[in-house]
Amino acid sequence: MGRRSRTSSPWPSSCASSWKLDVTATQWKSLLGAWLGYLLDGFDFVLITLVLTEIADDFGLTTVQAASLVSGAFITRWLGGALLGAMGDRYGRKPAMIASILLYSLGTFACGFAWNYHSLFAARLALGMGMAGEYSASATYVLESWPVRVRNRASGFLISGYAAGSVLAAEAYKWIVPSLGWRWMFWIGVLPVLVALWVRKSLPEAADWDAEIGDDAGGATAEGALGTAGKARPVRGARPNPFRPLFSNVPRSAVNCLLAAIATVSLFVVFTPLGGGLTLPLSLAAAGCLAAFAVQMGGRRSWLLYLSLMVTVFCAFLYSWPIQALLPTYLKTELGYGAGQVTDVMYYAGFGTMIGCWLAGFVGDWLGTRRAYAVSLIASLAFVFPVFAVRDSLVGLGVLLFGLLALSQGISGILPKYIAGHFPVETRAASLGFVYNVGALGGAVAPVLGARLAEGMTLAQSLAILTSGLTAVVIVLVGFNVPNRLNRLIDRDHTEDHLAAAAPKQPRSPEQPQPQ
Repeated sequence: MGRRSRTSSPWPSSCASSWKLDVTATQWKSLLGAWLGYLLDGFDFVLITLVLTEIADDFGLTTVQAASLVSGAFITRWLGGALLGAMGDRYGRKPAMIASILLYSLGTFACGFAWNYHSLFAARLALGMGMAGEYSASATYVLESWPVRVRNRASGFLISGYAAGSVLAAEAYKWIVPSLGWRWMFWIGVLPVLVALWVRKSLPEAADWDAEIGDDAGGATAEGALGTAGKARPVRGARPNPFRPLFSNVPRSAVNCLLAAIATVSLFVVFTPLGGGLTLPLSLAAAGCLAAFAVQMGGRRSWLLYLSLMVTVFCAFLYSWPIQALLPTYLKTELGYGAGQVTDVMYYAGFGTMIGCWLAGFVGDWLGTRRAYAVSLIASLAFVFPVFAVRDSLVGLGVLLFGLLALSQGISGILPKYIAGHFPVETRAASLGFVYNVGALGGAVAPVLGARLAEGMTLAQSLAILTSGLTAVVIVLVGFNVPNRLNRLIDRDHTEDHLAAAAPKQPRSPEQPQPQ
């Protein structure tokens, strides 16, 4: 499942203890800034799962309606990931990261002022766009700043911030909600704005982007210059425009704007009570529109790669998000846990995911990204059913959850490295943002699907079935390199990992003047 090289497999050698020496102080600082942004992204997003029962009681919502509030943030993620990703490709990873932090922070703040189901749902749409942009911007920023041989570690360290944010949210829930109510959880979610201001002032631009597209590179992407995967190759002249295939002429622009409107409206109706009996046809309509975008963005040589990566991410969300979204509800409703006990279990879950992300980075650099992914998911299957069999031991449940999430969700720490490596610098952020966040619609489907399955069985049974079944699917897709195998049918010369192609140049600090 992939050939290892000495440079990408440093663990067994004497260099294993010296990898930290390869990472400069500036690169560590860049990781810290992105990690803080992603930590607060996780904090803001997880809030809704913790206060779902309180909101349902206040607004008189059914379980399915409450679960759709979790799904709401996913409806606009595809659009936010694509737009903010394109901003990152054209203007730099750092400006896109700042814009994303501001958007998800203000969206979270607005949730605290919601007066009914629909107003809260609308605020979740804004939050979804911001968190989508944060994923692609922070991931490309860190991956393009760190040395090639430790980029899985960089990815794992970054994504662990999300788990740390969930732990922080659980602690805030225990102290804030019983005394102040659920709205204050969202009002403190505006704090990431301070991180955005620090990032703007203190951090340099990503090294790879700065070297190929930034001011030193003299611009990028002239029209008609095609590179890997049929994309525009960096040349002096103009900034990248990842959406150029979608808006190359007036008729195509009009059609694609119509497709975007159809996709957004269809998803909105599907994930609200408005859907009724139209769920299946509207879901197919949205899927068709998004697939059309993927085919155009991928071009003649990579459309199959885009589609297969979207399916892979979709399945990854379907196995991971039933537990992420509905675990607090399961603990409260089926196990009868109070706020303090829920917080304790969420600690186990959050720390398991965080440590799993760190471990995934090291294992990914040792075994290779795909092999590490498959091995970790196979091991996680041993924990799924035991987790939902424990009912009388909080410690026993916590330990099993720690193991399950360390292996099944911790391995998602190297998912940005896996996806981003398929794309060149000039279209990487938009491609990662679009592919990942279209696939992330699996996270919108997961809680609703879990809740609907629970209408005919226990919630524990539905969560266990979804998690184990979809984990097996992802093992096949990633472990057997299905996206690249399919793409080789139409492009035998494509590059499988652009992130391993060359080491980044040392970035300038923000205070360093431009060369004359």
